[in-house]
Amino acid sequence: MRDVLNDALARVEALRVQADARDLREDSAVVEAPVALLYNGLSFAVMMATPCDLEDFALGFSLSEGVVGSADEFRLVDVVRGEAGVELHAAIPQSRYDALLERRRSLEGRSGCGLCGVAALQDAQRPVPPVDTPDEVPMTQVWSALDALAQQQPLNARSGGVHAAGFMHAGGLLVREDVGRHNALDKLIGAMVRDRITPSRGFLVMTSRASYEIVHKAAMAGIGIVVAISAPTDLAIRTAETAGITLAAFARGDALNLYAHPERLV
Repeated sequence: MRDVLNDALARVEALRVQADARDLREDSAVVEAPVALLYNGLSFAVMMATPCDLEDFALGFSLSEGVVGSADEFRLVDVVRGEAGVELHAAIPQSRYDALLERRRSLEGRSGCGLCGVAALQDAQRPVPPVDTPDEVPMTQVWSALDALAQQQPLNARSGGVHAAGFMHAGGLLVREDVGRHNALDKLIGAMVRDRITPSRGFLVMTSRASYEIVHKAAMAGIGIVVAISAPTDLAIRTAETAGITLAAFARGDALNLYAHPERLV
């Protein structure tokens, strides 16, 4: 049985097995659905995502993937929900559309693409812009942010297995959730831009590992400090060093490891 409660959660049945007992019970599962991003009618990407906070997601994805250079170049014109998934229709300037069309043409005739929008190995590691030097952050704020993040995940509390991205700033902790960690970060980036939050005046906390894509998206958004609760990859570390990002990982309890630009966490 599946009964959608809202855009993010579905009611399901689960047979609980414990020792010799079997108990049929109601449970909640996070919704995972195809979400297509279309620019000026051109389908560019389909992501498996949790279909909530879609305006934030569309804007954040467009910025972090370099489809547009600023929020002024982006307008979400329609959200079309159907049985097959969700279509997000956005309008972008003609020059951006032309670049996107050329990017797509480079993939024609190819299959088995592991990185969407990438046609060759040299394109897999995209250039990262240097970030503005972020404010120093006391370690006590990092611990507070991690504690707050654990308390501000309603979807994860109901269903489990949902990632969260949070940005701690003077106004508190802004959080977005999604079944995918990259999607959660895109949603957060979109929300930050819409709320006019300065990325150098705070830091990012992630309930995931610190992958290359997480660090790259942070750099594209201008975020100068990234804190992840799980492991980093070597490429994430090298990317953080290049972009000028402070990268912390294995942030659990009252301990973490600093891998790049450690001087900002004091």
